[in-house]
Amino acid sequence: MTAASENPAAATVPSVVDLLVTGGDVLTMDDTRRIILDGAIAIRDGIVVAVDTTSALRARFPGAAELDATDCVVTPGFVNTHQHITGDPLARSCAPDDLPPGASIFQWAVPLNDAHGPDDDGLAATLTLVDSLLNGVTTVIEAGTIGHLAPAAAAAQTVGIRAGLGVWGWDIEFGPFTAPTAETLARQAATLDMLPTCGLVEGWVSLVGHDLASDELLVGAAELARQRGAQMTMHISPTSNDAEAYVKRSGVRPLVHFDRLGILGPHLLLAHAVWLDDTEVDLVTTSGTSIAYCPWAYLHHGQGVSKMSSHMRMHRSGVHIGLGCDAPNANDGVDILDAARLAVGIGKDAPIDPTCCSAYDGLEMATIGGAAAAGMSDRIGALAVGMSADLVVHDATAPQWRPRGNPVQQLIWAAQGRTVRDVLVAGRQVVRNGRCTTVDEVDLRRRAMDHQSGVLSRAGLTIPQRWPVIDGRAASLGDGVLLASAPAQASAHA
Repeated sequence: MTAASENPAAATVPSVVDLLVTGGDVLTMDDTRRIILDGAIAIRDGIVVAVDTTSALRARFPGAAELDATDCVVTPGFVNTHQHITGDPLARSCAPDDLPPGASIFQWAVPLNDAHGPDDDGLAATLTLVDSLLNGVTTVIEAGTIGHLAPAAAAAQTVGIRAGLGVWGWDIEFGPFTAPTAETLARQAATLDMLPTCGLVEGWVSLVGHDLASDELLVGAAELARQRGAQMTMHISPTSNDAEAYVKRSGVRPLVHFDRLGILGPHLLLAHAVWLDDTEVDLVTTSGTSIAYCPWAYLHHGQGVSKMSSHMRMHRSGVHIGLGCDAPNANDGVDILDAARLAVGIGKDAPIDPTCCSAYDGLEMATIGGAAAAGMSDRIGALAVGMSADLVVHDATAPQWRPRGNPVQQLIWAAQGRTVRDVLVAGRQVVRNGRCTTVDEVDLRRRAMDHQSGVLSRAGLTIPQRWPVIDGRAASLGDGVLLASAPAQASAHA
């Protein structure tokens, strides 16, 4: 199914609907990319049944309940195609941002995940997914590093977000959740047994990727995904390291090796794929493989994205490119519109050509591009008849919208996720007036702070401070207490 572009007035619709979202300027992202001023969306049983002007739908559905979106911009829900929802979120902004290559993963992310118990995974997932909704992200594809699936899946169901979830998949000798190949594949199959392959919270086949999987595991995972009708994701080539490793291992670059193994295809979502050569770009294009592009992560780690990135070129040529926010060790935010802004900026700057892309490309990546990359374009990514009612109402009275201009440009270059007012997922309102309706945010903050110290302690990590920190809270009389200090020449790498 593709987003409907026919005249909605001519469509067959039920006589009764559950909700009308009325009065907003609707960016449909349908096949013709219609923008309907003073538009409305009719929803029944979580599905969009009509999109038209407010006056037309009020006349068609008199007396229907309404969500007033006057002075607002309405968009499809945004899709985050690569997000680690456990491990790092409880240590947000704890890892230094100037670590040498690989240190943020092996000195921080791996120990943190290893230290997580089921309760920590459930809480971290809740924290990440609530933050996602508050930024207008209605679909999150987990990056494949969940240690304890059941609490993470329960968190997604409680929060009410759409999610694709997968567990750790690697068969290296040492590391958290590592296992022999057969056991690793069995865990992947168990994920698909626990969660449907097409649902609000669905199971994915997920490998860590990089050079951390045997050929047997790569082939077995791809076969499992194809046999079960599931999607698969893995990491590859955010830096030159993977290319160098695969050339040493097999004599060819990673995607050439994957092509020889037969694992590329529409079932596969590759995270990153920054350091690709022209042959690998051609293989992505011809195989129907999708890519999750996480631009802030590459800038955070200094991985050469502005030098190497071909993501915008691939997007413009028809490759399914979604956006991701990755992990707090690489990007503390979960705002996909912020990632879209950066993707457009890099797309212009890398070729030194401001005409090669625009905010329209960024919004496509955040919506229909992400949906296609996740294998969900039949359900999400557009506001059109037959699609799930995943939508975002942006408050266009906020400072970022004053005065009103081109809504696509204003979303990407000015507003990002900061003006999200209401969010619906499958017709259910999960954010109202900027607050999550499904989770107590005050309690969530308290629990996150409580769990953080325990996780850091079990991981053997402390929050480094380069400058002296005075804790005024500990002082009953006189000056505060000096908690930590560092020599003037101290390095956060220490």
